[in-house]
Amino acid sequence: MAFCNALEDVINTFVDPPALRPSVDPRNVLSGNFAPVDELPPTRCPVTRGTIPPCLVGGTYIRNGPNPQHLPRGPHHLFDGDGMLHSLLFSADGRLYALGEPDLPYAVHVDPITGEVSTLGRQDFSGRLKMGMTAHPKKDSVTGETFAFRYGLVPPFLTYFYFDSAGNKLADVPIFSVQQLSFMHDFAITKNYAVFSDVQLVMKLMDMVLGNHAPVGSDQKKVPRLGVLPRYATNESEIRWFDVPGFNMMHSVNAWEEESANGEKYLVLVGPNVLSIEHMLDDLNLVHSNVEMVRINLNTGVVSRKPLSAANLDFPVIHPGYVGRKNRYAYLASMANPMPKVSGVVKLDFSRIDTGNCVVASRDFGPRCYGGQPFFVPNDGSEEEDDGYLVSYVHNEETDESTFVVMDARSPTLEIVAEVLLPDRVSYGFHGLFVSKAELLSQRRFS
Repeated sequence: MAFCNALEDVINTFVDPPALRPSVDPRNVLSGNFAPVDELPPTRCPVTRGTIPPCLVGGTYIRNGPNPQHLPRGPHHLFDGDGMLHSLLFSADGRLYALGEPDLPYAVHVDPITGEVSTLGRQDFSGRLKMGMTAHPKKDSVTGETFAFRYGLVPPFLTYFYFDSAGNKLADVPIFSVQQLSFMHDFAITKNYAVFSDVQLVMKLMDMVLGNHAPVGSDQKKVPRLGVLPRYATNESEIRWFDVPGFNMMHSVNAWEEESANGEKYLVLVGPNVLSIEHMLDDLNLVHSNVEMVRINLNTGVVSRKPLSAANLDFPVIHPGYVGRKNRYAYLASMANPMPKVSGVVKLDFSRIDTGNCVVASRDFGPRCYGGQPFFVPNDGSEEEDDGYLVSYVHNEETDESTFVVMDARSPTLEIVAEVLLPDRVSYGFHGLFVSKAELLSQRRFS
């Protein structure tokens, strides 16, 4: 830790400009509800509206953000922090993991009685995971397998791998056809493929060292592309890259395969396209994302795109049982300024794609009320794709109070059916997960 602090001091001294822009000044960035909060012991919380649906009873919703413990001494971005949770995955091996790209997964334990979260430690899967992995792995609910990747500072810049249904990590598949270090944050899977998004946001480490530039920036000369790899590939020999000019996807909604009447095979990908990628790590007030559907003809290589909404939407979620398979509905956060403040939630119906606007339901949290990424919790025993609830934290900047809200996913207004008052504010963050009662009770600790 002392070495890291010393290295940070050197970088701050020789690289950072003497006066910080407001968009990277930690005194500005970490203000209001972006400011970190302290830990609280398990505390009873009153239900102030409605009734908690049965499918949520006994489970837990976890969503954390960067939450730096100390005020940074140099430029700060909202994506950075001190190892707080970015997203969680309940793995097939019976453990709950906190995932952040720069480090190995952290195994955590949630007490099924009190809800208290304990950190168990890093997990390297018996030495088979040497470095970090994406915070957006994809679990196939049919096979029980989990698919993931990582990007690195040296070749191979992209490495793909997966875990079998028992939680055992399989061999790495290095992707050497990625010849520039790109910010690959998310990806998608289908029944037969893994899909990677090679965007215009790139790492420029030498520029930082030699030219007093930021280590990450946009490359406007680069053409974004999508890589399609057989998901059980043992090497990259079968990967195919498709140029998709102007399509910079940070988060995927879903992907699946289709076949036309004449036998042509298509790969369909849905995701928010960041239209102002050059501001992604500079000024989040200027970032705008439109959701698009991309269709790749796997026979001819022709790529087509259609908009699903002109609204500024990100942080998508779907019914977890439809990951990698054709679905109809998606739920996304309505982005406010600056990101990741969320002013509400919308529901998209892909069957309306020919109208150019797939929004069929929406919920605004109200004046000066902002939430985070919604998460979809299916109703117990239901086979309907949109039969369930959306959950999120919401913060009221007028009262400085935070609540947990439960919304009916089938309601045209995404009606709030339950609300819980929290004992302290929840600072703005990123991704989360709902863990059911059965999953909590089946957790395993390190052996």
